[in-house]
Amino acid sequence: MKSPIVSVDWLHEHLEDPELIVLEAILDTPSQDIQIKRARLFDIKNKFSDTSNPLPNTLPSPEDFAIACQKIGIDNNSKIVVYDTKGIYSSPRAWWLFKIMGHEKVWVLDGGLPAWLNENYPTENRQEPSYPKGNFEAHFQPQLVKTKEQLLKNIQSKKSLVVDARSTDRFQGETKEPRVGLRSGHIPGSINIPYTQVLKNGKFLPKEELKKILPQQDKNLIFSCGSGITACIDLIAYELISDKAKAVYDGSWTEWGQDENLPIEK
Repeated sequence: MKSPIVSVDWLHEHLEDPELIVLEAILDTPSQDIQIKRARLFDIKNKFSDTSNPLPNTLPSPEDFAIACQKIGIDNNSKIVVYDTKGIYSSPRAWWLFKIMGHEKVWVLDGGLPAWLNENYPTENRQEPSYPKGNFEAHFQPQLVKTKEQLLKNIQSKKSLVVDARSTDRFQGETKEPRVGLRSGHIPGSINIPYTQVLKNGKFLPKEELKKILPQQDKNLIFSCGSGITACIDLIAYELISDKAKAVYDGSWTEWGQDENLPIEK
């Protein structure tokens, strides 16, 4: 399957596949006591980020990512479906993490847990059992992530288009940033596509609608946001309609906005 997303109907049909692993991507304490049947927790903030980095939710090392995957029983041949409790929010970040670690068989559940519950598909009380150690290996794909130095060079070269997934008022510098100490505004030359514009009722818009609202580009794409989470939502939206190379600026505005040496626009 070339699409980065699957429907709840597809997941329900394949739920008994022995190679299938369902992951609930969380950023904080799970908000509900139920989960999709046999789901496993994928703790982005505490287990699948570099917790030694002062920036939030940053990319872990391939070694640490592989160890964390092995602990929850993920193998090299695992087929992974990631969902979250909000519909679409944190699950695209988990999808991107697997992609950058070289794992191709990963998909986001369109609509997440709300869509699953709406169909009355099987759930269970939340569990955190131990799993047989997996054999997952990471094969890092450096082209899928960008640094502030690369973004700074891109301001001059304009080789890639930077897409900012934050709200318009934050992008335009019309409101204070939620994190203390960050300047307001955006990276010079970037465009604003708030991640909420590519979603409806917790699902991605149909491809034809995405084509209408997403500027078509001959350039490669770099996605940014506040801390690297919602950037991945815009990335998947573009993945649904474009074969251009795509990467995430992992430091995002948390890094750019606090560095007085980096230029901003409002």
